Amino acid sequence: MTKKEEPPPSRVPRAVRVASLLSEGEELSGDDQGDEEEDDHAYEGVPNGGWHTSSLSLSLPSTIAAPHPMDGPPGGSTPVTPVIKAGWLDKNPPQGSYIYQKRWVRLDTDHLRYFDSNKDAYSKRFISVACISHVAAIGDQKFEVITNNRTFAFRAESDVERKEWMQALQQAMAEQRARARLSSAYLLGVPGSEQPDRAGSLELRGFKNKLYVAVVGDKVQLYKNLEEYHLGIGITFIDMSVGNVKEVDRRSFDLTTPYRIFSFSADSELEKEQWLEAMQGAIAEALSTSEVAERIWAAAPNRFCADCGAPQPDWASINLCVVICKRCAGEHRGLGAGVSKVRSLKMDRKVWTETLIEALCAAVTTTDLAETQALLGCGAGINCFSGDPEAPTPLALAEQAGQTLQMEFLRNNRTTEVPRLDSMKPLEKHYSVVLPTVSHSGFLYKTASAGKLLQDRRAREEFSRRWCVLGDGVLSYFENERAVTPNGEIRASEIVCLAVPPPDTHGFEHTFEVYTEGERLYLFGLESTEQAHEWVKCIAKAFVPPLAEDLLARDFERLGRLPYKAGLSLQRAQEGWFSLSGSELRAVFPEGPCEEPLQLRKLQELSIQGDSENQVLVLVERRRTLYIQGERRLDFMGWLGAIQKAAASMGDTLSEQQLGDSDIPVIVYRCVDYITQCGLTSEGIYRKCGQTSKTQRLLESLRQDARSVHLKEGEQHVDDVSSALKRFLRDLPDGLFTRAQRLAWLEASEIEDEEEKVSRYRELLVRLPPVNRATVKALISHLYCVQCFSDTNQMNVHNLAIVFGPTLFQTDGQDYKAGRVVEDLINHYVVVFSVDEEELRKQREEITAIVKMRVAGTASGTQHAGDFICTVYLEEKKAETEQHIKIPASMTAEELTLEILDRRNVGIREKDYWTCFEVNEREEAERPLHFAEKVLPILHGLGTDSHLVVKKHQAMEAMLLYLASRVGDTKHGMMKFREDRSLLGLGLPSGGFHDRYFILNSSCLRLYKEVRSHRPEKEWPVKSLKVYLGVKKKLRPPTCWGFTVVHETEKHEKQQWYLCCDTQMELREWFATFLFVQHDGLVWPSEPSRVSRAVPEVRLGSVSLIPLRGSENEMRRSVAAFTADPLSLLRNV
Repeated sequence: MTKKEEPPPSRVPRAVRVASLLSEGEELSGDDQGDEEEDDHAYEGVPNGGWHTSSLSLSLPSTIAAPHPMDGPPGGSTPVTPVIKAGWLDKNPPQGSYIYQKRWVRLDTDHLRYFDSNKDAYSKRFISVACISHVAAIGDQKFEVITNNRTFAFRAESDVERKEWMQALQQAMAEQRARARLSSAYLLGVPGSEQPDRAGSLELRGFKNKLYVAVVGDKVQLYKNLEEYHLGIGITFIDMSVGNVKEVDRRSFDLTTPYRIFSFSADSELEKEQWLEAMQGAIAEALSTSEVAERIWAAAPNRFCADCGAPQPDWASINLCVVICKRCAGEHRGLGAGVSKVRSLKMDRKVWTETLIEALCAAVTTTDLAETQALLGCGAGINCFSGDPEAPTPLALAEQAGQTLQMEFLRNNRTTEVPRLDSMKPLEKHYSVVLPTVSHSGFLYKTASAGKLLQDRRAREEFSRRWCVLGDGVLSYFENERAVTPNGEIRASEIVCLAVPPPDTHGFEHTFEVYTEGERLYLFGLESTEQAHEWVKCIAKAFVPPLAEDLLARDFERLGRLPYKAGLSLQRAQEGWFSLSGSELRAVFPEGPCEEPLQLRKLQELSIQGDSENQVLVLVERRRTLYIQGERRLDFMGWLGAIQKAAASMGDTLSEQQLGDSDIPVIVYRCVDYITQCGLTSEGIYRKCGQTSKTQRLLESLRQDARSVHLKEGEQHVDDVSSALKRFLRDLPDGLFTRAQRLAWLEASEIEDEEEKVSRYRELLVRLPPVNRATVKALISHLYCVQCFSDTNQMNVHNLAIVFGPTLFQTDGQDYKAGRVVEDLINHYVVVFSVDEEELRKQREEITAIVKMRVAGTASGTQHAGDFICTVYLEEKKAETEQHIKIPASMTAEELTLEILDRRNVGIREKDYWTCFEVNEREEAERPLHFAEKVLPILHGLGTDSHLVVKKHQAMEAMLLYLASRVGDTKHGMMKFREDRSLLGLGLPSGGFHDRYFILNSSCLRLYKEVRSHRPEKEWPVKSLKVYLGVKKKLRPPTCWGFTVVHETEKHEKQQWYLCCDTQMELREWFATFLFVQHDGLVWPSEPSRVSRAVPEVRLGSVSLIPLRGSENEMRRSVAAFTADPLSLLRNV
């Protein structure tokens, strides 16, 4: 074969005019008839843009690497891969054909490629050097390139040329292996076999079969199939430094280069968007430069993100002199350019002056620069007067001293602002963050924008088909896809809410609503579920800042930003991000970026306060209150309706009802609580039926919103309430015991052995859903209390079982086993539900107190509507400090304390331990009530010389410090002991104080005569003791640090004795230990919000909250202050 002459390198122009871009009709097909075997060239028809042959009339020696169209694309900034060798070779198909084709072959450090000619931009095939196992000579100037399962045969013009090619290949293989060994050890990494940013099959116009495409770094690689991708044998790759991508239609997009248009088609619109995003990332990578990054990474501390520690951070804050990763760069942008100036190490090359690079590299080691940074961070003025007229500013001083690093640092911080909270700003908006670029396009059906909520169904005819494009933070809609001027635009920064109505709400199956700051509502529709979901996701990404991006992880019915206020002072309105999904309202607040879920069906209160112009939505969850303001009426009304609907009962099953803290449906709790307070002694309770019409109306109101229904004696009869409860339980679709387990419960009732039967009941109870299990326990507990008064109400266990058996098992009286189950559960209530003695004792005391007070009220001619009134004093017993307050059966000492403080408008400061005390004037002692202790039983036991007072617990802080530092749960030591042995009930004590040794543990208090004693003289169960601070003076206690202990036996007989300590600290330690063991370690609420109401103690997660006021007038006053004058609440404090 004659050797062709080629022009020397100097004769070939560097910038050669390329052919025009091929139009769709001009693109060559992949079915060109080559003379190679089919397996090797069937996918070699990737059309190549050609250089004009007039520029290449001469030939080059094959041993010199000739310029190539892809070597230096115009405007490309990607470093050129060095070419090791290039030239003409004859290629032989691997299956024995004797026909050789002349190919232009190029070898670089990563690939061996061959082309039809040296003018082609894209290869026919390429082989990864990393996949070549070895190279062998086979005679007649031939040599083979052998991979794992393929052999490529080439023929050179001479043995010398063959030797040069083999040596070049072997050298490339050795270098490739050396780089592979270093890549795992070198911190900065060495380019090698990168993981693709995206890979998969795509259709390419001109080819019958799909190609396997991989986006790797700044290149798009084409392979015949997945197998060849793994083998490292591909068709060609496209350098994205000269590429551009744009979408064509729903599934297609074009990759345009100066040499060729590649028209790809994906399987779905979503997949197309993902390919576009990956290829756009490849373009950004191709246009970037690692020169600056590598210089900065040369300093070891700069190889990791200063915020999160991620390796190889490619962003930096040029004024803070720290390197950060891409994710942290978004957080820095959110701070604003006045705080952190974020620049890319790879893209923003112009900003990286030599001095700035040196400053950043030296920031981690230069002490003076770090000191300057610390001073600026503390608020030092960057432009303050230095006192020297010749060098009036710090920058001038640095210049005068020749400190170039300091000058560069001060220059970049010239506009930096120290963040300050301005309490006078009416609204702090934290959503003004640089949002990620989101692009999407397609046809949507749109109605005319509206200025009010859409109450009626919009017919399909009211929608117009529009071509919509989302890009650069703007949603534009056009008449059609060919229109240039949009009909209208919606800026993402103006979107305040995105709502997704249920399917078929309007004429199209899927619709979504967009609310804007201008009080406009835009309705869009689609038939495709997938397309509608994609549009909603893209719009949400476009207007939700990184702070709240976690809200996008789940589907939602409504998403947006709302102004809210929190804290007792109500001074600041802030912007929070909210997402409504089902009955859960998730929120992200500026001071707490983590999601904070609010279970709407578990709210204690949901109400609207204020007038029609200044409405406030009040959400109370576990005594924590959040106020959401209606700044924009349109989207606020949409949120209001959606939240009210989500907070209501969603269906007939138990889990869909409004629930209390213990997962008991509010409707059950309301009825049980009312009957407990007003109907325990009512004859025939639950056996008698109420009036059908009243029962039906009551049940409907309870099902609609049980939270807002307050049952009052005189307005509802106990029989109406009991009938409503029975009707609700009987109508449950799945039943209280569930259809799946109902038969197992009935079969368990036939077990003859009582222990085995009870054990079986316990097993079945655990299998019930949580809400069902909690409801069963609450109901049986209530029925257990009812039967305790069977002498009065005539409803013993058997009678209750006859009533509730058919109701709970929905058998209509046809199966006697249903009544037997209920009877067994009541009889074995303590064992089946694992009720301890303390819980049972408290329950009995509460019920006894209720009944006795009702009897006393009846005798005096007064009736209480379920609540009982008592007098409580604030700080001391005086007429001007007394408060008359209603005490429901469920009120705890903590709730009573907060109620009194709210009524007297007393603020709680940090380390204020306000507590309710039971004061016994006769015994000259007082007992701080535990925060979870029920108040009603205590009121029942109070004598005429006792009262309740709310005041600060002065010793609580010292007690908590002691408990936090001590080791173990026991306490022992010597104390002065005196027993109160009353003679003939006259209350005359005998004996004096004696030294005794005491041991207090989690179960009992033991008294020993001396330290060496082995057997205790006395022993008392610790849970049955009441400990009062103080000893009456007539007993002549040896010290002033004593306490009185009262023990009540099982026969309700009271024993009393007195203990004295040598020091005040010792007294506090003993008393703290008593509280600790009696209440299982919960001496004080672990959550500040349970007791404290003031800022910053009361919080919803990380957000300050306002507890619900005890007085209706107080609530109205606080809401009025919130809507009118935020400072008004402080004037009375």
